[in-house]
Amino acid sequence: MHKKLPIGIFDSGFGGLSVAKSIHNLLPIENLIYVADSAFTPYGDLPENEIVKRSILITEFLVRKKNSKAIVVACNTATAFSINELRKKFNIPIIGMEPAVKPALKVSLNNRVGVLATSGTSKSTKLSALLENHLGKARFYVQPCPGLVNAIEKGIFDDVKLFKLVEKYLENFKKNDVDTIVLGCTHFIYIKPLIQKIMGSSISIIETGEAVARQLQSKLVEFNLKEYISMSTGSTKIILTGDRKKNVTHVIDQFLLGSNIEFRVEQSWG
Repeated sequence: MHKKLPIGIFDSGFGGLSVAKSIHNLLPIENLIYVADSAFTPYGDLPENEIVKRSILITEFLVRKKNSKAIVVACNTATAFSINELRKKFNIPIIGMEPAVKPALKVSLNNRVGVLATSGTSKSTKLSALLENHLGKARFYVQPCPGLVNAIEKGIFDDVKLFKLVEKYLENFKKNDVDTIVLGCTHFIYIKPLIQKIMGSSISIIETGEAVARQLQSKLVEFNLKEYISMSTGSTKIILTGDRKKNVTHVIDQFLLGSNIEFRVEQSWG
């Protein structure tokens, strides 16, 4: 497999662009192809078999049609339900997301850790097993957040309705004196300022984008797929699913704010 081939990334919407930013920062000469499965967002509201079906379909597209040399499942829910199936079907490195419970335990001062998650992730056996592994070390408070992904997808992060929704989902954390919050969805990094405003500046917020980028780098080196020589920065293509007639470039700009990623939107597929 050629080192110049792209890295495929997918999520149910634009939230996984936070992971793409981390990958681009660490591996700036790699080419990225990002699929936002906007027609089916959020995955957290879908039945398990539908999530697995979408994950396989998109990975097939990224591997067979776009010749991706590695896949990043930039979605906690898709990882929880489909990562094992994807690794069985595709003989390339496949990196998934996992709520950063272990890092959270290292920074928590009172061993009270909150996990913000989609409805799907909060009910998954993968998350249950992960928390079970650390029982006795801390008290965990898992908060499902229906409707939050859709609100964040609008790309308006200072919206009053969004603030009220986040405030509602943080009530239980405040009541139980949680001092560390794990972001169990790639969309949630974009509401970090709101969480800090509601919980106070002393709250520790843990996300996994940088850790995933490092894991990807490690796998590319292990499989001799890492690009080392390039005269320019890698390209980033964004592909949307469904009938997206509106120009979403301005929304994507909000999700990529603070990065130097130059992207091109290919509408649409699927």
